[in-house]
Amino acid sequence: MRLPVHNAQGKRLRQITVDDSVFGITPNMAVLHQAFVAQRANQRRGTASTKTRSEVQGSTRKIRSQKYTGRARQGSSRSPVRVGGGVAFGPRPRSYRQKLLKKMRRLAIRSALSGKVVDGQLHVVDKLSFAQPRTKEMVRVLHNVGIQRSALVVTGEPDRSVLISARNLQKTKVLPAAYLNVVDLLIHRDLVLTEEAVRRVEGLWGAAAREPAAVEEPKPRRRRARTAQEPPAETEVAVEEKPRRRRAAAVASVEEPKPRRRRARTAQEPPAETEVAVEEKPRRRRAAAAASVEEPKPRRRRARTVQEPPAETEVAVEEKPRRRRAAAAVSAEAKEAAEKPARRTTRRPKADADEKTVEAPDEPRPPRRRARAKKEEEA
Repeated sequence: MRLPVHNAQGKRLRQITVDDSVFGITPNMAVLHQAFVAQRANQRRGTASTKTRSEVQGSTRKIRSQKYTGRARQGSSRSPVRVGGGVAFGPRPRSYRQKLLKKMRRLAIRSALSGKVVDGQLHVVDKLSFAQPRTKEMVRVLHNVGIQRSALVVTGEPDRSVLISARNLQKTKVLPAAYLNVVDLLIHRDLVLTEEAVRRVEGLWGAAAREPAAVEEPKPRRRRARTAQEPPAETEVAVEEKPRRRRAAAVASVEEPKPRRRRARTAQEPPAETEVAVEEKPRRRRAAAAASVEEPKPRRRRARTVQEPPAETEVAVEEKPRRRRAAAAVSAEAKEAAEKPARRTTRRPKADADEKTVEAPDEPRPPRRRARAKKEEEA
């Protein structure tokens, strides 16, 4: 695409070729609208705040009785329906910020620039230079270019003389090319670009900016230094390494340490005469000394039970008086029963059966408890 270039007097000088990806695309109106709304929303501070009925000053007392007055029901004076009361659904402090993707923002700027070209509202001048900052000079340049309404003047780099010359003009704003944005492009009718600003815009939002520059592929990273098993060749050039890597290489080049000595052998395996004694910690020395002591004999079991009578040399255990009396009574009864002759008992004959006699058993009967208790009392 080619655009005409004018001078400060409005005379057409030449045409320049511009990037079609910036000034010649079909405008995306949806993305353009979204970028405009997001930028305006991000400019809001979000500090608007109102008080509710619980925050305003006043009493919570009911104004009048609920019934029997013939009038409407009323609550406190802080109700939202009364003058001086709280606000029912007022604004509260919050953030209005909207996130916009980088690609969408760049597309919106290109769409706005292309729309200005299609509408004939883009003007290119060779340069804007003033000996002294004067508003009349800026007005004369704008009229020569053909601008009658609001205008956005864009320079390649920040220019103070141009800024001071246009700051007193209504609906006129001056920006460097790096600060170009969607809102300023849409709220101003005409756009004035210097030739330097055009090249600056192409570099920021053109195809060259989207495509990364060709960079030589980096060489593959060198492996860490070879260990002691693989010594480096003599012809290899030493590569300067970081301190941490140098320490790692130095540790790797040292011979592998011998395996750690096991703990001292126990008494069953005496150490060899040629073996050097290794100094051990106090705790280990105590453990080795305890292991070297002979195993103690098994603990003797408790005294034999009653079934195995104790030997004659065993000391008699003193019994309680009650138990001694009971044992004496049992032995006396057993002796008396052994001395008495065996008694014969007969059963009462039945009517139809022959008389039968039952001989008493040879062994004496065990004494009854009541008889035993009487004998204990008598004794």
